Amino acid sequence: MKLLRSFFWAAIAFAAAVCLGGIAIFRGERINSAWLVVAAGCAYATGYRFYGKFIATRVLALDDQRATPAERLRNGQDFEPTNKWILFGHHFAAIAGPGPLVGPVLAAQFGYLPGTLWIVIGAVLGGAVQDLIILFASMRRDGKSLGQMAREEIGKAGGFAATVTVLLITIIMLAVMALVVVNALRGSPWGTFTIAATMPIAVFMGLYLRYWRPAKVLECSAIGFALLVAAILGGRAVAQSASLAPWFTLSALALAGAVIVYGFLASALPVWLLLAPRDYLSTFVKLGVVLMLAAGIALVRPQLQLPAFTRFVDGTGPIFAGKIFPFCFITIACGAVSGFHSLIASGTTPKMIAKEGHALPLGYGAMLAESFVAMMALIAACTLQPGVYFAVNSPAGLVGATPQAAAAAISSWGFPVSAAGMADLARDVGEKTLFARTGGAPSLALGMAHIFAGGTPFGAGGRLAIGFWYHFAIMFEALFILTIIDAGTRVGRFMLQDLLGHAWKPLGRTSWMPGVTAASAAMVMAWGYFLIQGVRDPLGGINSLWPLFGIANQLLAAIALCLATTILVKMHGLKFVWITCAPLGWLVTVTFTAAWQKIFSPAPAIGFLAQAAHLEASLRAGAAGSPAAAVEALIFNARLDAAVCGILLLLVAVILVDSLRLWIGILRGVREPRLRESPFVVSRLHMEEL
Repeated sequence: MKLLRSFFWAAIAFAAAVCLGGIAIFRGERINSAWLVVAAGCAYATGYRFYGKFIATRVLALDDQRATPAERLRNGQDFEPTNKWILFGHHFAAIAGPGPLVGPVLAAQFGYLPGTLWIVIGAVLGGAVQDLIILFASMRRDGKSLGQMAREEIGKAGGFAATVTVLLITIIMLAVMALVVVNALRGSPWGTFTIAATMPIAVFMGLYLRYWRPAKVLECSAIGFALLVAAILGGRAVAQSASLAPWFTLSALALAGAVIVYGFLASALPVWLLLAPRDYLSTFVKLGVVLMLAAGIALVRPQLQLPAFTRFVDGTGPIFAGKIFPFCFITIACGAVSGFHSLIASGTTPKMIAKEGHALPLGYGAMLAESFVAMMALIAACTLQPGVYFAVNSPAGLVGATPQAAAAAISSWGFPVSAAGMADLARDVGEKTLFARTGGAPSLALGMAHIFAGGTPFGAGGRLAIGFWYHFAIMFEALFILTIIDAGTRVGRFMLQDLLGHAWKPLGRTSWMPGVTAASAAMVMAWGYFLIQGVRDPLGGINSLWPLFGIANQLLAAIALCLATTILVKMHGLKFVWITCAPLGWLVTVTFTAAWQKIFSPAPAIGFLAQAAHLEASLRAGAAGSPAAAVEALIFNARLDAAVCGILLLLVAVILVDSLRLWIGILRGVREPRLRESPFVVSRLHMEEL
């Protein structure tokens, strides 16, 4: 039996190596998406079975006989032992925000190969390692947050810097996520109606479970799903109605205002009324659509239309400027390595783990599952014709404001596309136009719709089918993103109240409504400012804000890996530090290089300061092409982006220096390697209780 297992895992590892090698070597011919699926699946299985298990047993020494915080501090509210698979669903839904859907789609401008290799290798050796060790660390420290653990294990300076950095990164993240929603719904009455309808559906579900039919979860779920399908079908009728369509055909600025108001309400209203039912509804849809997409790809096995490398590896890409290194590795964050995950791994999940051994599937396994979602998103984008992909994702300010001008510019790059063909495609999916729908969500929805309608049992009915599946995909992505916006605004409000509570204690009380309202308003104003900045950007906002988000997110991962390395140094000295130092060194190199280029690059398409100088020169010469007030706002915003990027670099540098001083002191024997773990308590929890 042992010999058979050895042969089985040898075959899995061999399949991963052959498929990854084949993907890397094939040139000048179409490649089937099955190669990517098999390569990713086999690599994840091998990484989980051997590398993940090695870290869990040999390095962290997970012990099921040790009581977890969920058992020791059980209070039925925050601390509650939870079934492993139920908790897996919660953790996966929390970490799998829009990042694994949007980042790979944007990075596809380089071709399919860079993103594929980074998603697979980054997840196995970096992202899953970070998630597992941070989850372990929080679990051993009564479920403490990343900032609290950094303050205790690294030092006060590093801990304070970590707290401020997390708050700044949360603001940028929420702004970028909101911008993706705005760009996806702009000028789309079908999509806007469908998403708007989810708000009263969520409130109905909240009232239904709280007052009308308590504990009838399955019943409420069935009603909620039926209402969602009705909202999608109703959106088509609204879009075709001469009287109703104008009410839901909103400009980008109007949509931004609506999203800001929603963020405030989700943060300030009782959690059971809007946030909890919406999150439940989105999780329900999220898991279902991910499984459907996996089934669709397995059945259709579409050919990849984008090449392994495009001409834009030289850094002149229309979606965002910059070369593969470093920008591919910050564009794809969630799905490979994501600092945001460390907030979840030190948030609710460690307070709900029943046994320490569950940390392996929750920390390492859930990250691999999210990485597989990123791979499927990359496949969906790469199955589009290259001309269509670039027509949807290239901003009008770069390729031209008219369909004819945009089609001519994109065709001149070597990716043929016609204005008439794009008009037919827009008509098929029920949109007025698909040109310049930047942000990644519309092109991903197109890819998903073609997979669903092209060969799955779900796709019948021609134009009606592809229109339905396109808007179903848009709703799916928007639900993903709005889940992050409402939960993220609330978490940001908690962090802000915690900081303000040091100045005036009532502001720190999460039960004091004036403090809740003020902190919620401050959070939405902060990320709302960056959202409006992106909406007014003639290049669509994603060009500048997504790299800033990627830098911020990966800097947060660097902070988490600093903490993880500190814990390993205290536990084992130098013996196992390579596990976290390798991804930490790579992320520091990538993010500091990207941040330096975004601040100081002389190319206006890349550098914030160069962009500000270019706009200023155009304004003085009278060649700006926009009102002076709008150009001055763009100049200010570019300089503000540079300042934010610089502040984040300085804060992370403080944490790195503080960590290095501690590591050197421990290894030289002048600092005590004292771990702040909770005392060992024997577990008395039986799995039958869960």
